[in-house]
Amino acid sequence: MTQAKIVDSHCHLDFPDFDTERDAVIARALDAGVERMVTICTRLRQEPQVRAIAERYAPVYYAAGTHPMSAAAEPLATVDELIALAEHPKFVGIGESGLDYHYTAESKDIQQQSLRIHIAAARQTRLPLIIHARAADDDIAQILSEEYANGAFTCVLHCFSSGAALARKALDLGFYLSMSGIATFPKSQDIRDIFANAPIDRILVETDSPYLAPPPHRGKRNEPAFTAHTAKIGADIFGQSFADFAAQTTANFDRLFWKAHA
Repeated sequence: MTQAKIVDSHCHLDFPDFDTERDAVIARALDAGVERMVTICTRLRQEPQVRAIAERYAPVYYAAGTHPMSAAAEPLATVDELIALAEHPKFVGIGESGLDYHYTAESKDIQQQSLRIHIAAARQTRLPLIIHARAADDDIAQILSEEYANGAFTCVLHCFSSGAALARKALDLGFYLSMSGIATFPKSQDIRDIFANAPIDRILVETDSPYLAPPPHRGKRNEPAFTAHTAKIGADIFGQSFADFAAQTTANFDRLFWKAHA
């Protein structure tokens, strides 16, 4: 039987955790049925290194932006800078951007400014905005709503672990929710319930590796091959076979990340 193909829509292959065996990590992903990966640049000064990984490995695409936890420490991105990066054929998304008030609430003003810049770039390039949201649900919902009213754009709330109200707002705007290893943790029933109430055509899967490894690898370094473990839980949530859930989330990915051709 042909192995079901899935996509890791968000990982960090440039992180030093993978420096000694990046070839092997990508080979294991392919062996596990992960046919494509999007590696995310979180500081624009590191974009050349992330781009080089996407250029070296055919199954790897990339996105770039300024992570909200770095917004105060990094130069503020410009819309033109992000648009210029988007000309690369393997550049498929804007971000990750967003808001994080859990660790970096003191920089919330610059985070919000940075987020609006990334939204403008997503709107102009038609590439999906990749959102990191932590302890900032109300402000995320408000900014996304305000900016969408100024002009449509597409978006995914990556590694979704926020509340039901933010999920509903995102879905009402036509956005996507991405399921990470968090959804597989025993204490994450509330997150699984949010996904269960979402339209299945708006769901992606990811690892956010090297973080958040799902069981049976929890507590160890995560890697794209482990996307399958999260996808199996996703299939259970939606009452589907693994093959059907893999096909659905891959179709969702293709719709949103339209530049990441299979």
